[in-house]
Amino acid sequence: MQVARAGWKLAASRESTYSGGFKMTAAAPRHVFSQRHLLGIEGLSPFDITALLDMADEAVEVSRQVEKKRATLRGRTQINLFFEPSTRTQSSFELAGKRLGADVMNMSVASSSVKKGETLIDTAATLNAMRPDIIVVRHHAAGAVHLLARKVDCSVVNAGDGAHEHPTQALLDAQTIRRNKGRIEGLTVAICGDILHSRVARSNILLLQALGARVRCIGPSTLLPAGIERFGVEVFTDMRKGLVDADIVMMLRLQRERMNGSFVPSVREYFRYFGLDREKLALARPDALVMHPGPMNRGVEIASDVADGAQSLIREQVEMGVAVRMAVLEALARNLPNS
Repeated sequence: MQVARAGWKLAASRESTYSGGFKMTAAAPRHVFSQRHLLGIEGLSPFDITALLDMADEAVEVSRQVEKKRATLRGRTQINLFFEPSTRTQSSFELAGKRLGADVMNMSVASSSVKKGETLIDTAATLNAMRPDIIVVRHHAAGAVHLLARKVDCSVVNAGDGAHEHPTQALLDAQTIRRNKGRIEGLTVAICGDILHSRVARSNILLLQALGARVRCIGPSTLLPAGIERFGVEVFTDMRKGLVDADIVMMLRLQRERMNGSFVPSVREYFRYFGLDREKLALARPDALVMHPGPMNRGVEIASDVADGAQSLIREQVEMGVAVRMAVLEALARNLPNS
């Protein structure tokens, strides 16, 4: 099942995966990536995804050592180009690149020529002339990262484009689930909240279904995309029914910056029906785990005692974010010229 670049529509094809990986301990032959970009989960095979998760396992061990520095990307230049504000994702990519030995530059769009009227294509041409090896891009418009990737000679990583995709977030979520549950296949994952505006939800639906999970989407009807059932997910507008026997409860924040109009009566009313508290969590399996891509709105989509409770994996997701992004950067670097 595939998602179109600019909305909840079915697409015919995808154009990009990536190549390479950390040294894996398994005896089986390692899957090799043939493309040079990571623009989305759409189009990746289960082998592609699993290979990246295996590589991320190796990166976790590197990150937990006293000596975290590696020379994998030594001599390579990584540009983090963020057109939207970000704390977790940008710092995570920066740390991942530095741990692999890359020269990392964070480009401040707020003070750049983009604010002076420069087009995205002109920006791409300017950056391309600097001969970077990897550009990590976050942009407010769906499809902008794909456009930029066609205008540069280096590898491009999608760090979130509008309401389209956020592939590394889905990978780190899968990595967190796999390390805690031992598998993804056969698990029931409930994605709850503002699914209509969430690029995280789109990427997770694609990835989790590719690895054999059963996915449920829970939210008010105003925050569910039209025709979402075509993606093979179970849809619930009653959170209590949707959480029954769930193995993973993945909460999403209200994407207010992408909303034009009123989608919920009030924050208080929203939390009453769709906020995760102890009472609602008790309807899931006793060993159910709680996730949230961040940033959290406590008291809006999740209660503090749940976010900080024993079933929460939210802080571990942050750690897995660095590991997954190390794996992605390493994978792309293996397919660069002169690698």
